[in-house]
Amino acid sequence: MNFSKYLRFAVVGACALASCKGGPPTATKPGKYSSTTGIEYNTEEGMRVADYQGIPEGPGLVFIEGGRTVLGTQEEDVTMSHDNIERTVTIASFYMDEAEVANIHWLEYLHFVRKDSSEEIYQRALPDTTVWARELSFNDPYVDYYLRYPGFRYFPVVGVSWLQANDFCTWRTSKVNERLAMDGDDGSSAPKAPKKGLFGRKKNAGDAAEGTDTETGGGSKISIENGNTLPNYRLPTEAEWEYAAQALIGTQEVGNENQENKRIYPWDGRQVRNPYGKSMGTFLANFKRGRGDYAGIAGSLNDGAMITEYVYAYPPNDYGLYNMSGNVNEWVQDIYRPLSFEDVEDLNPFRRNGFLDPSEKYDKKNYQSLIDDHVRVYKGGSWRDVAYWLSPGTRRFMAEDSSTAAIGFRCAMINAGSNK
Repeated sequence: MNFSKYLRFAVVGACALASCKGGPPTATKPGKYSSTTGIEYNTEEGMRVADYQGIPEGPGLVFIEGGRTVLGTQEEDVTMSHDNIERTVTIASFYMDEAEVANIHWLEYLHFVRKDSSEEIYQRALPDTTVWARELSFNDPYVDYYLRYPGFRYFPVVGVSWLQANDFCTWRTSKVNERLAMDGDDGSSAPKAPKKGLFGRKKNAGDAAEGTDTETGGGSKISIENGNTLPNYRLPTEAEWEYAAQALIGTQEVGNENQENKRIYPWDGRQVRNPYGKSMGTFLANFKRGRGDYAGIAGSLNDGAMITEYVYAYPPNDYGLYNMSGNVNEWVQDIYRPLSFEDVEDLNPFRRNGFLDPSEKYDKKNYQSLIDDHVRVYKGGSWRDVAYWLSPGTRRFMAEDSSTAAIGFRCAMINAGSNK
């Protein structure tokens, strides 16, 4: 190598290390040259480094700033379950749907499933509308009309199992990233997205496997490294859900590192009525007031809903999330274990399996227990529950392939590219 080549590499290396007077390199401004080798990016020899301006905006999501909190039951444990004892944890920032997934969203899902997939998969995606049917109650109209009648479009979807909710999250991830590719959000000219089947899988045999780089019609690669896709939509963990429902950010003073206030519900105070302004005395959630009292008396309805309610009804909490208490319970990712509060980590706690508490300890075969590795936690209380279940610290469980008229869900997403 002659002297001029030595000089060229020395200059390039110095420029890379100093980022050409632009300060240290960052994820959004990595510079033109590698700060390790001095080799220029995006050349035949160098590595491709795509333009990156941060995580794309995900439809329907609200940013939840993470931090330290105390999870667990805030009130007397009237069920005597002792399965959510208070403990201090830290939750990383994440995103969550501002409202519950509504009937119109599920109908859109069914539309694309029928369009892109087999009839068998479409039938598997249908909610169980018979969850409204009761032997001793005339709920028959809801069986036929609740999901599909236009007036119920923005009421929460129900009759959806935990397994179906997960399938929806997978489909939503695929569809949103397909739209991002078509919009050219990778910084290149807008390409055509690849033709995909259900959950983002390509229809033609031999096409690229899911999770690898795929070429769009315009030649642009869709990949994690390019930063042009959103992370997966998914169900929130139980800890994330409870943290977001607490919304203690609304009680925190700037510069004060102590958490001096707690909340029984996602709002201030010990009551379920609004204590302020023109709405004073109105209920802050959709729940069952007492035996036989779902909505109050005519002319003076309390929560105003005999069954579910509009997903944007009632004031949002301090994170901007609607109906984190009441309306419908919501599925979370975790399997249920009574001792989850003891057996999980204190950073982003999550119960994914029977580690330290195997299902063999629970005698489900002989009907001495309802617990195994296929029961999932749900949270939040519903239109059919009394106020006790509105507290974020309460928890219940149900088989992952079961559904009711009182359980729905919302999606969450990691805050990719951030350590907060």
